[in-house]
Amino acid sequence: MRPRLHRRSGFTIIELMVVLACIGLLLSIAAPRYIQHIDQAREVTLRHDLREMRVAIDQFQADQAHYPQNLEELVTRGYLRSVPVDPVTGRADTWTPVAAPGQGAGGMADLHSGAPGVGQDGSSYATW
Repeated sequence: MRPRLHRRSGFTIIELMVVLACIGLLLSIAAPRYIQHIDQAREVTLRHDLREMRVAIDQFQADQAHYPQNLEELVTRGYLRSVPVDPVTGRADTWTPVAAPGQGAGGMADLHSGAPGVGQDGSSYATW
C-alpha cells in the first residue's frame, strides 16, 4: 500500500502573487482617473462658489447703491448664508477681494480665489 499524501487546502505563494499583481495593475489604471475627477470636482465647485458670491455682490450693490466692504457684510445683511470654503485651499479666509474702481479704499466689486496653482485648463486660480 502506498502512503497517502495529504494536500493542504489554501493558496500557493504564486497564486497570491498573481492576484496581487492584478490588483496593482487595476489600481494603477484607476487611481489617476479618480484623482483627476476629484480635482475636476473642486474646480467646478470653485467656479460655482465664485459665481454665487459675485451675484451676491452685484445684488448688494444694486440694493444699497455701494459695494460691500467685505464678505462678512454680505453674510450679515443676508445676501449669503455664510462665506463658502474655497474648495482648493480648504479655507474660507483665502478669498482675494478686488476693490471697486473709484471708491478708494472701500468696497469690493469682485473677488478671486486665493489658491496657488493652476487649473486643468492651464489658467491660474487667482484669475478666476
